[in-house]
Amino acid sequence: MENPEVIVSSCSSRDDENLYSYKGQPSICQELLLEDQLRRKLKFFFMNPCEKFWARGRKPWKLGIQILKIAMVTIQLVFFGLSNQMVVAFKEENTVAFKHLFLKGYTDRMDDTYAVYTQVDVYDQIFFAINQYLQLRNISVGNHAYEKRGAEETAMSVCQYFYKRGTICPGNDTFDIDPEIQTECFYVEPVQPLENGTLRRSAFNFTLDFHRLVTVQLMFKLKAINLQTVRHHELPDCYDFTLTIVFDNKAHSGRIKISLDNDIAIKECKEWHVSGSIQKNTHYMMIFDAFVILTCSASLVLCTRSVIKGIRLQREFVVFSLHHYKKEVSFSDQMEFVNGWYIMIIVSDVLTIIGSTLKMEIQAKSLTSYDVCSILLGTSTMLVWLGVIRYLGFFQKYNLLILTLRAALPNVIRFCCCAAMIYLGYCFCGWIVLGPYHVKFRSLNMVSECLFSLINGDDMFATFEKMQQKSYLVWLFSRIYLYSFISLFIYMVLSLFIALITDTYETVKVCLMGSMERVLLKMALSDSLIQEPYVFPPPDSFGHFYTYTSRI
Repeated sequence: MENPEVIVSSCSSRDDENLYSYKGQPSICQELLLEDQLRRKLKFFFMNPCEKFWARGRKPWKLGIQILKIAMVTIQLVFFGLSNQMVVAFKEENTVAFKHLFLKGYTDRMDDTYAVYTQVDVYDQIFFAINQYLQLRNISVGNHAYEKRGAEETAMSVCQYFYKRGTICPGNDTFDIDPEIQTECFYVEPVQPLENGTLRRSAFNFTLDFHRLVTVQLMFKLKAINLQTVRHHELPDCYDFTLTIVFDNKAHSGRIKISLDNDIAIKECKEWHVSGSIQKNTHYMMIFDAFVILTCSASLVLCTRSVIKGIRLQREFVVFSLHHYKKEVSFSDQMEFVNGWYIMIIVSDVLTIIGSTLKMEIQAKSLTSYDVCSILLGTSTMLVWLGVIRYLGFFQKYNLLILTLRAALPNVIRFCCCAAMIYLGYCFCGWIVLGPYHVKFRSLNMVSECLFSLINGDDMFATFEKMQQKSYLVWLFSRIYLYSFISLFIYMVLSLFIALITDTYETVKVCLMGSMERVLLKMALSDSLIQEPYVFPPPDSFGHFYTYTSRI
């Protein structure tokens, strides 16, 4: 039989009108040439960057850009994280300062226990907060000020919410109540006159009917500027604090809980001027962010181009398989052409570009979307570092781990779906039965967190110990409930989960050591006319064929 290499060489000089058409009756020379071309493209497509460099001298631009991008995105995230830390610290410190300023007798770490129990204490707390608000300029050590609307300063609103009608006689076990909520409010202007530094209660017609009272709410707005960023060569932000002090009497249990909520909004300062080199440092950071955007844009273009080439080669291989092997390519083989790593890098690049743009706007004080920018930059950096796994997969020992994760993922998802049914059943049962007697089972979210901690072996003794013993039946049920859950999930579910991954690891390891099953795609790759080591021929040996494949 004629040598295939001689046939391919002799066919390369013919016209190529029907070179890539699988319709009709191609000659033997054309068929062999088509087959060899496709196999060469498949080999080159599935090479790693180092193999492509040795085969054609093609420089691994994507690899270089990814390495550069990892360094740049990480540095960018660190700088933004340090800046965001100052924002978070300023918010938290102001909230603590407001609690000490406006809550009488407040001490740290008493948010859950801060309450009043007498009518006199309720009035004292309300008028203490009002007096502190009026004297804010004289007592606050921070740069706090009242919010202004035009030339006037905004007032504090004091509102009480109560039932429309209510006659309650616990001694006779009788009551008559209309649950409709009514509201009464009065307003305290910052320019309210004081007598001996305090506001007299008689200045307002304010009386509480504690039998009908639901809540009392004090709301006011303050402003401040975060000057600590100046020392770190950043422009300051302006803050709006919407403070709400709530006296909660919904339970009518004799205990009115008091809480202070601080809703914070960051806005750009209207007029500002800072002397020194801060403006230059801001410009340098914006230039660095612009360079990050350019790098990610180049990575986005290269990875998108690679994904498009893979889809084109997939279609060509499907047509070739139908003609040459008379078989349809399986879905799993077709998905081999869609590189999931490239798609993840594309998503990461898009998030980085958007996040970097927001960061530049924040530095220029045009926007103050710190939370959105944090989510975008944090997610993109996570995906960038996950993309490093792709390059570690070029080494056989690291590739074993990646193949294990990919092979075990479908079974792990199915296993988790089954385990979730059991987990949710325990969540609902624990919430409805143990909720009234255990602080960790008061809400579904708390139940889920508690049970997840038990699975990991955390806080077991405290969960058993904090169960109230007011009802012996519920206490006995709690023991059966907790022991069965811990035994089921720790000794059975987790053990099966680990065994599932271990079994997949051993299977993948054996397959890599021995001969793997040769699926259709691997047959096309392994039966190439040119065997390893793979070296591309010079242009004069294959003529038009080399010219075509060099475009890939």
